[in-house]
Amino acid sequence: MTDTVVLPRIKRRRSKVQGWGVFAVEPINKNKRIIQYDGELITHKQSLPREDRYLRRGEIWCFTVNRRWVRDATKGGNIARFINHACKPNCYAQIVGHIIWIRAARNIEAGEELNYNYHTDGEAAMPCRCRPGCKNKL
Repeated sequence: MTDTVVLPRIKRRRSKVQGWGVFAVEPINKNKRIIQYDGELITHKQSLPREDRYLRRGEIWCFTVNRRWVRDATKGGNIARFINHACKPNCYAQIVGHIIWIRAARNIEAGEELNYNYHTDGEAAMPCRCRPGCKNKL
């Protein structure tokens, strides 16, 4: 008999924060695994030209796994790639091996938009849109 992990129901829809967002369909308890951030596993060297291209369009699709690997959600990604950034997020990322889990940082209500802090380490070229008046850059 295998253990099956039941993930909470979420859906993608237009966001007031930025473009598309991901929303809880049902309440989600603190620390619950919500979704795995999928995408092609590539080296940092492979990710650099892709990230440059995405940033010029005002998009962030690459997620650093560790010093060697990056996940590019434009290739084989899922709706986790539409979870927006927030400086005061309701989710966080947990990396286990090469798997990136998005987990609830607190109890989340049905209908609430999911977000996590991207912790980007780039040139801070994009303005943060997590809330009106936020002065941070991604």
